[in-house]
Amino acid sequence: MSGGIYDRLAAAVRAERPVALATVVSGPGTGGKLLVAPDEEPLGTLGNPDLDRVVARDALGELAAGTTGIRHYGERGEAREATVAVFIESFAPPPRMFVFGAVDFTAALVKVAKVLGYRVTVCDAREVFATRTRFPEADEVVVDWPHRLLDRVGPTLTPRDVICVLTHDAKFDVPALSAALRTEAGYIGAMGSRRTHADRTRRLREAGVDQAGLDRIRSPIGLDIGARTPEETAVSICAEIIADRNGRTDVRPLRTTEGPIHGPAGPALTGR
Repeated sequence: MSGGIYDRLAAAVRAERPVALATVVSGPGTGGKLLVAPDEEPLGTLGNPDLDRVVARDALGELAAGTTGIRHYGERGEAREATVAVFIESFAPPPRMFVFGAVDFTAALVKVAKVLGYRVTVCDAREVFATRTRFPEADEVVVDWPHRLLDRVGPTLTPRDVICVLTHDAKFDVPALSAALRTEAGYIGAMGSRRTHADRTRRLREAGVDQAGLDRIRSPIGLDIGARTPEETAVSICAEIIADRNGRTDVRPLRTTEGPIHGPAGPALTGR
C-alpha cells in the first residue's frame, strides 16, 4: 500500500497538484499513512475509519493553507485527546501572484515576489508593454484584459494567492478589482494615491461592489515604510502581504494612516 501512496504522491508533486500525506507518528497504528488530495478519495489508512475521516478533513485544511504540522486525536479521531499523533505534510504548489499592469513598479514586484516563492503572472491588455523582455523573471506574461484572465483562473484561486492591481486606470482597475473580489484570493491590493482610491471606490460602488468587498481591497497598497523607489515599493507591498498572511494587525498599512503617502526623503547614504 505504501508503494502506491508514494507513487501517487510523486505523480502529484511532479504535476504540481496539491496533496497531503498524513502519517501516524505515535500511538496506535504508528506508521500508518493516508494520502489526501482535493476531489479525490483518500488512499491508505491510519488504522481506523473514523480517524481516517477526521484526519482527511484536517489535511485538506492544512493543504489549503499550505501548512505542515502535527495534530493530536483520540484513537477514533476524537477532538481534545492525544492518544494518536499524526504528522500532516502538505505538498502544495507555489502560491500565485497576479500583477495587473505592465508598469515601472511591476518588474520590481515580480523580483521580490519570486524571492518569496510566488509563481508570478504579469497581465496587461497592451501588447507593447506586456512582453517577456520587460519581465524576464515572471513565470508568465499574458496579453489580455485583467478581468478576462480572472474570469478564467478565478475559480482556482485560494487564500494563499495574491492579486495586485498596479494600473492606475479606471477602465482596467474597476473591472479587474470587481473580478478579483469574486475570487477567494487572500490578498487584493491596488496602487494609487488617496485621491485615486477615493475615485476608484466611487466607481466600484457604482459597479455594485458592497462595503464588505471594498474592505478586502488594500489601497493605497503596501505598508507605511516610507518607500519611494519601485524596489522599496515592492518591499512595502510584499511586507503587507506577509503581515496579512500571518494575521498581524500591529503594523501600519497605508490605508489606515493619514497624510501624504510619500514622506520626506531620508538622508543620502554616502560611502567612503
